[in-house]
Amino acid sequence: MAELKDRVSKAVKQFWTVREKQIKEQQARGTSDQGARGAATGGQQLAGFTDLVCELLVEAGAPKACLFLKKDLELPGFFRPVKKWDLVVAKDGLLLAALEMKSHIGPSFGNNYNNRTEEALGTATDLWQAFSKGKFGKSPRPWLGYLMLLEKAAGSTSPVAVREPHFKVFEEFRDASYARRYELLCDRLVKENLYNASCLLMSAREGGNRGEYAEPVPELSFEMFVKPLVAHVIAYTR
Repeated sequence: MAELKDRVSKAVKQFWTVREKQIKEQQARGTSDQGARGAATGGQQLAGFTDLVCELLVEAGAPKACLFLKKDLELPGFFRPVKKWDLVVAKDGLLLAALEMKSHIGPSFGNNYNNRTEEALGTATDLWQAFSKGKFGKSPRPWLGYLMLLEKAAGSTSPVAVREPHFKVFEEFRDASYARRYELLCDRLVKENLYNASCLLMSAREGGNRGEYAEPVPELSFEMFVKPLVAHVIAYTR
């Protein structure tokens, strides 16, 4: 883990590079799906992070054959037939881990924040219901992880007002920026046992293409995210 920050930096740089490339390619084709949405629908922006997690697992002794990151990512749900995760770890018919990785880039932070929150809650709830119904056979309780890469910008770091027409919101949400809201989301996803670990990274457009990033909450750092995952997988694959 000594050079972990450098490796995370490379994944951040790859994110911004791929994103910009996808936007330019779509604009060159003259497609209607351009701009920020063009990047969001292009896929592969966070591949550097899934690759890094797999590298760390293999370096720790996990068999490559149990890591699925480009195909065979579908897992059954309870409220829907299947959900395609970003990384799945399975061995000998046992589900060991599943990771969800998301990014949120401006200029729109409001509606997209609500969508990301609902996705995170629904994804975990769906899997745990399927798990409780025995859909994963004799699998131990799988390790679930959630990673969010948020753009550091005025729109994500400035206070945001909330409407309270009927009831008061929790005090910590009052005038909280979207960055602060994501901190609360990631923290509570773990404390409410929906995910085993969560990671929040922030990166500005200017500097992001050089791999610059920040970890605003130590408990939500990439190292704190990946270490328990490695320990869990190795315990079942060695």
